[in-house]
Amino acid sequence: MDEKLAKKLRILADAAKYDASCSSSGAPKRKADVGGLGSTDGNGICHAYTPDGRCVSLLKILLTNYCLFDCAYCVNRRSSNVKRAKFSVDEVVTLTIEFYKRNYIEGLFLSSGIIRSPDHTMEQMLLVAKKLRRDHGFRGYIHLKTIPEASPWLIEEAGLWADRLSINLELPTEKSLERLAPEKDGASIESAMAQMFERIEEAREERRHFSPAGQTTQMIVGADETTDADVLRTSAKLYGHYDMKRVYYSAFSPIPDSSAILPLKSPPLMRESRLYQADWLLRYYGFDVDEIASGGEKGMLDLDVDPKLAWALINRHRFPIDVNRAEREMLLRVPGLGARAVDKIVVARKHTTLRLEDVARLTSGLKRAKPFLITVDHHPRARLDTLDLRERLIERPEQLSLFG
Repeated sequence: MDEKLAKKLRILADAAKYDASCSSSGAPKRKADVGGLGSTDGNGICHAYTPDGRCVSLLKILLTNYCLFDCAYCVNRRSSNVKRAKFSVDEVVTLTIEFYKRNYIEGLFLSSGIIRSPDHTMEQMLLVAKKLRRDHGFRGYIHLKTIPEASPWLIEEAGLWADRLSINLELPTEKSLERLAPEKDGASIESAMAQMFERIEEAREERRHFSPAGQTTQMIVGADETTDADVLRTSAKLYGHYDMKRVYYSAFSPIPDSSAILPLKSPPLMRESRLYQADWLLRYYGFDVDEIASGGEKGMLDLDVDPKLAWALINRHRFPIDVNRAEREMLLRVPGLGARAVDKIVVARKHTTLRLEDVARLTSGLKRAKPFLITVDHHPRARLDTLDLRERLIERPEQLSLFG
């Protein structure tokens, strides 16, 4: 790689690190045709090529970090004093192919600042995907971060070549967007999401290719006073209205020469972790936003305990439940029991009466589950009433799980 291209890569790979929504889960399995390049499987990937030389699975870069917009929270805003760079379409194509040949990557995650106009930027990103697919027979994963202000037909064409499209909502409320990114329009962002959702649904019904891995989005957390409850309400709406595959939460990070309206420090990293756990409860465990928020105070999640445990502690009157008789929906609300463990329990109890040691074999979270469960040899009623239950069940960060 020549020195000039390597310098661009260092700048534009580093500039892309703020975008968390680079998972490739959901992409269809493909293998290259004879003479083609690349492959992808259905396994989830969340990696990117970084400037420090680590070997990763997705080449995650910006087309450019020049931008017409001046969003207060963005390090690449037009008023920011950062080193700028811009790839040509052919340079991105070449990098992707060369990194693939060296077995560094399995695909491409491409985003961009806005240059000249939203349409021009979207057209350049679209050309990258089209050249990779059409001219080089590339069958690896491609994720394009689309520009909501771009013409609808450009976004639609992008879906013909990409595995996944995504549009960053950026901030969880219209009020936040007006204050921190006044040049962006929440209504136009949601309109683009709705358009994408309709096209994806039509393609599925007609069994044709259009962003087969769906769409994702990202929200910045901690750039203003928006509560966790409001963040989760926005996520619930996105999942319900647009069949969003994933909402990513990115903790605000202070940037050089930032606006006085921004916080001076990042929110606790645990806040981001709790939001992901709460998001899991929304999607897979049957909780609604108000139930999740009730475990904290003033709309903020409890940072000391995971949101499922927080809910269980304020709903002790609903526990303990009998592992051999309780409905699946209630078992899903037991701290320490993930969805897979619950399904195993439901199957196992059809054939035998479960004892505590049986549950221990089906879940690694027995310590948290034990006070909330009844088995034929275990009845913890007294332990639920103890004042120190919360303290006994608090786990260290390295023990936390999205699935418990």
